[in-house]
Amino acid sequence: MRKFSSALALGVCVSLAASSAAWALELKSTDVAEGQLLHADQVYQGFGCQGANVSPQLEWSGAPAGTQSFALTVYDPDAPTGSGWWHWSVYNLPASAMRLERGVGQGAALPTGAQQGRNDYGAYGFGGACPPVGDTPHRYIVTVRALKVKKLELPVDASPALIGFMLNANTLASATITARYGR
Repeated sequence: MRKFSSALALGVCVSLAASSAAWALELKSTDVAEGQLLHADQVYQGFGCQGANVSPQLEWSGAPAGTQSFALTVYDPDAPTGSGWWHWSVYNLPASAMRLERGVGQGAALPTGAQQGRNDYGAYGFGGACPPVGDTPHRYIVTVRALKVKKLELPVDASPALIGFMLNANTLASATITARYGR
């Protein structure tokens, strides 16, 4: 009986591992690569930075069962603020959405129902990288989250911290790409 129980337990573990691997959320981009420097297109235009301020193309796959919507964020944990810097948040993306085209953060049409939150520049939409001159290159963490709710009920002027709180409270799975940028 003991051999049977061990074999059964091993089979259950293998089965669970295979089923979780089947829905491993994955994030890809033609504009942002893991560990690589951001292109000038994803750099802010202002505050002494000279970039195009264009949101990156992003696509994802492998959402877990129960996913009702998605959200995307770009966050710099190295900003000298004590709380990092939110560059972009898009939430209430329908579960059928699996990509955002390059530049959608500057007013191009989002999927129906999706909303952009206020970033730490005080604007709605994408705000590119702009670390202080001389800082060690900052990390820019691009994250897609599969959410267990169809819609986050947030006020239009929700702070980036409130949006982050609601995202963390409703995340089923997430995937990230961490790029760098310094000047």
